[in-house]
Amino acid sequence: MAHPETLFQDIKVTADEIGIRRIGTAELWKSLKEGYEDFNAKPSFGIFLVVIYPLVALLLTLFVDGRNLHHLVFPMLAGLTLLGPVASVGLFAMSRRRERGLDLTWRSAFYFVHSHAFAPIAALSVVMALLYVAWLFMAQFIYSGLFGAHPPLSLAAFVTEVTTTRRGGALIVYGVGVGALFAFAALALSVFAFPLLLDRPTTSVTAIGTSIRAVTTNLVVMVLWGLIVVVLLAVGASLFLIGLAAVLPILGHATWHLYRKVVEPEAGPVGP
Repeated sequence: MAHPETLFQDIKVTADEIGIRRIGTAELWKSLKEGYEDFNAKPSFGIFLVVIYPLVALLLTLFVDGRNLHHLVFPMLAGLTLLGPVASVGLFAMSRRRERGLDLTWRSAFYFVHSHAFAPIAALSVVMALLYVAWLFMAQFIYSGLFGAHPPLSLAAFVTEVTTTRRGGALIVYGVGVGALFAFAALALSVFAFPLLLDRPTTSVTAIGTSIRAVTTNLVVMVLWGLIVVVLLAVGASLFLIGLAAVLPILGHATWHLYRKVVEPEAGPVGP
């Protein structure tokens, strides 16, 4: 007998069938509250999942430190937020199951790999990975344009250059500006796309289009959401990355509830 998560209709949902609501800032705070409640319901799962982040951060730091790529440490670590939605798919699944009163085991969070959702989620994950690579390329391009062929030879020298010289200041301005554009692109492409793919049988193209439409419909509110995410991630990272063990899963669960508030539910019975 097929697992319940495989029992979805084969007909793909089109963009015309997906309604978008306008929301206010109150829905952002409510989503965060609901995300916190989901995390409390299964905190060990979130902590287990985000162990990946500090581990990846450590490996990236060791990699660049041995190759005189100190200038890419921050872009690599900051750019991991572009991949956050990919790692949060399991969290979306947990929130989805909790709202249906289903079991909350670690294994159940990944039942979607047997459903309609797996292929488009995998495709969208590749898109987000390419966006991450493009961000690193742009970071290297900006750095090379300012520092040329004679980069600082140590991390300490690089930090001194950035904080005390004109070209260091330019690096900060250009880096933050371009980084903000990439962050907004990631938000628009994926914030509602991953939850939608998990929730309904549709294509990655339709999910991306719906996510962009939802973000532009609620542009000011979603920009505020992006700022909230950045601030909370910065607070979590400032605690030697330990705070991310709570911040990341809470944000993941909260994103699911935000999706529920923005994207209108489908008519008729829904999948498990």
